[in-house]
Amino acid sequence: MVTAAPGEERSPALALVNTRRLNAGEEVDDLAEPRDATEWLRRHELPAATIGADDLSRLTDLRAAVRELLAAVTEDRAPDARALETVNAAARADAAAPQLTWPAGPRREWHSTRPGSADEAMAALARDTIDVVTGDLGGLVRPCEAHGCVRFFFREHARRRWCSTTCGDRVRAARHQRLVVEQRETSQGRS
Repeated sequence: MVTAAPGEERSPALALVNTRRLNAGEEVDDLAEPRDATEWLRRHELPAATIGADDLSRLTDLRAAVRELLAAVTEDRAPDARALETVNAAARADAAAPQLTWPAGPRREWHSTRPGSADEAMAALARDTIDVVTGDLGGLVRPCEAHGCVRFFFREHARRRWCSTTCGDRVRAARHQRLVVEQRETSQGRS
């Protein structure tokens, strides 16, 4: 099991983009099969009936669009117009409306007109994406700086540069190895 990047517990859209990553140079896709996608949606408390092949294609297209929007936010540039349309279309696919609930104080919840549908789950992911890139969290989105890592995270500590301790350890180990090689070459040059 992969360690969640900082912020994934707060944003299912961030968790969505991190379902495709590199591991030891090999691409890993947590949404490779419809049953994997169904299980991922359930683990992230996104209601969805069983995901079919067409739904999976739409979900992976949404993931690519969300990745483009997060990259655009971190690079301070305009995103690709297709990514905007994909996210907006997903948000429109389910006519959900905010409802006020009061379990232990006031809380806003979205209630779907199509409960349990793939559209409901994808609309929730699209709404979260819109909230992230337009809200306070947008300024916290960062790509992991570890070589070969393609994940994003919320940088809530100024010194954080990696999505996980694994990436940080890899960077530190590579830096140490470079120093050892440089010291060896320097000492051999003096001989």
